[in-house]
Amino acid sequence: MNFPSKLIENAVVEMAKLPGIGKKTALRLVLHLLKREEEATLSLAEALTNMRTLIQYCRHCHNISDTDTCAICASPTRDRSLVCVVEDTRDVLAIENTAQYRGLYHVLGGIISPLEGVGPSDLHIDSLLNRLRETGISEIILALSPTMEGDTTAFYLTKKLKPYNLKVSTIARGIPVGGELEYADEITLGRSILSRTAYDV
Repeated sequence: MNFPSKLIENAVVEMAKLPGIGKKTALRLVLHLLKREEEATLSLAEALTNMRTLIQYCRHCHNISDTDTCAICASPTRDRSLVCVVEDTRDVLAIENTAQYRGLYHVLGGIISPLEGVGPSDLHIDSLLNRLRETGISEIILALSPTMEGDTTAFYLTKKLKPYNLKVSTIARGIPVGGELEYADEITLGRSILSRTAYDV
């Protein structure tokens, strides 16, 4: 791809490093920014710079935050006996959007994946155990993806949590609403049968 300017080329190269953005899309975005008023582009650049340099991680749950304690951990209305363990901030956002959960969170910062060189020591597991020693937590909910790595992480955490005499639960897994049984894989269908619930009329 030929560029009329080295400055444009540099911007396109950087923009194309974002996930899901190819060179053509990056060029379109760069040219769009160039057409906008200078203040708008500078405002975007400032927002990105501030995000990268000023963002913090909650000292309790490791969620992304503007301060050293996130809004969820600081809220007096949350149920402090419940902690939902998730892989990353995207999972916190997904669960919060359901408006069905009122407990606290603990963000692991990943899941155990030997193939990618991620072991238990690379995750925020020790800080989770420290939280259990200091607070009145009675239940841990493991909300991890139903993958081999997610199940490995859940198994490891369950063993680590055993000495604390807590209730350890996991999110239900099964057929999605609107899904057809014939298209469900055997593992999901099997788990749905095992985790069946009473049908109330």
